[in-house]
Amino acid sequence: MTERDEATLEPPARPPHPHGHTHHHGGPVAPVSGHLRRVIAAVLIPFAGAVVAGLVLLWPGGAPEQHEHTGVGFDQQHEQARVTAVTEVPCDEVGVQVPRGVSGACEQAAVEVTSGPHAGRSFEEVVPPDATQRYHVGQQVIVAYAPDAPEELQYHVTDVNRKVPMLVLAVVFALAVVAVGRLRGLLALVGLVISFAVLTLFILPAILHGSNPLLVAVIGGSAIMLVTLYLCHGVNARTSVAVVGTLVSLVLIGLLGTLFTGWAALTGNTDDQTGLVHSLYPGIEIRGLLLAGILIGSLGVLDDVTVTQTSAVWELKQADPKASWLRLYRAGMRIGRDHIASVVNTLVLAYAGAALPLLLLFTIAHSSVGTVAFSELVAEEIVRTLIGSVGLVASVPVTTLLAALVVNADRHPAAAVPPPTSRHRRRRKR
Repeated sequence: MTERDEATLEPPARPPHPHGHTHHHGGPVAPVSGHLRRVIAAVLIPFAGAVVAGLVLLWPGGAPEQHEHTGVGFDQQHEQARVTAVTEVPCDEVGVQVPRGVSGACEQAAVEVTSGPHAGRSFEEVVPPDATQRYHVGQQVIVAYAPDAPEELQYHVTDVNRKVPMLVLAVVFALAVVAVGRLRGLLALVGLVISFAVLTLFILPAILHGSNPLLVAVIGGSAIMLVTLYLCHGVNARTSVAVVGTLVSLVLIGLLGTLFTGWAALTGNTDDQTGLVHSLYPGIEIRGLLLAGILIGSLGVLDDVTVTQTSAVWELKQADPKASWLRLYRAGMRIGRDHIASVVNTLVLAYAGAALPLLLLFTIAHSSVGTVAFSELVAEEIVRTLIGSVGLVASVPVTTLLAALVVNADRHPAAAVPPPTSRHRRRRKR
């Protein structure tokens, strides 16, 4: 075999590329140009500045001062307690009327207060036979204190203490996320903590202080979006495209929400909790609270859709660096259509699951489908679902188009192909 034949059979040398790909496999997508990065920064930096300014101007500085606790409704002072004894007693002896068709004896639980100014005080809690919550000796419970009531009626059990199982479940969730997601999973948990902090330290107190709920939700949701997306996915063009796509969809959801809640004459005051909030804080705009709920509820799913679509387009470009933006857009949309179908179904089922007791009541009343769908209770959930779904559907083509244009901008088809090495040039001369 001649020297030329040996050179022909010898495998080509690996090009000096940091990721070790050869040009036969296309190579990784080159980073976007400095000019394009400046364009993206020119869009997002003013937006981020406006969000920070909104946070500063509307920052509530904590929840507003309330009057003294009365022990009525949600306006209660809660203390810790434990069940010390449970005995069965005839219901007529404790003044409980048992509904027709219900059998069994009542239970009388002895409860000892373990926190607060009256720690050590005991009282009796009667449990009727048709009650869904039962008690056992040693169980930790939450009690409400009504200072204006007679002494024997000042305390009553409102809930069980489920702190331990909830914390254990949270630890299991965190371990699972970190075990599978590793560093990305850990960053996602940090983002979750930040989201919760923005919600509890800014959004809720600002609304209680009388700020416009929709404006507060836009600023707080935007802050959550910026921090969590860049924290979890890095400060790069890919994440910036997802941020812009999410922002466009949030604007659309806000506009549609404002239009249709007004057109359908939805007040947002459809349950006891909303009515109680309005009675305690009459300055809160209840319809704005409904719009804020729609916006915040859609944000989490929007992030998922926009990040997924952007990543899909980037991976398609890496697989075929010569692909045009139109080809990338069409391929990304084929992925996005599957995503739309699954996400919309997820939203509908999530809202239906939350409203299941309400739907059962309508079924028991033998109401017609029209009566159920057009009543404010159900219409509010339908509007919430459909507006969120429209925003999700719109986010797919918008984000996919932006990603296809950005990943293809300022690049030549051969941008990812490394130049031939000196060894290749010597072989070519032979």
